[in-house]
Order: sequence, then structure tokens, then C-alpha cells
Amino acid sequence: MSCAEAAGKWGISERRVQKLCEGERIPGVSKFGSMWLIPKDVEKPTDRRRKEFQHE
Repeated sequence: MSCAEAAGKWGISERRVQKLCEGERIPGVSKFGSMWLIPKDVEKPTDRRRKEFQHE
């Protein structure tokens, strides 16, 4: 799928998806010319910019 499709599926911006691709955070991603190709079944990467709090 394209960055635009992934952005819609994951609820984030297309630019954020591009940055995740550039940072090699999405498994199986490849670049074809200037377009990133993302496997359709891949999960959204966790956001390392946010801390997730665990409740005990």
C-alpha cells in the first residue's frame, strides 16, 4: 500500500508514515523510485515519542 493508504488506515499523517519508512520502522517496506511500498498486513509501529503508562 502507499503512504497515503497507510496514513488513512492508521489514523496518522502521510508525512509521519514517510518518516517511519525513512527511519526503517515499518517491517518489509521498500522504496520504488520516489514511492514507498508498505505491506498491506503490517501493523502500525509503536510511537516512541510517547510514553505508555501501565496501570498496576
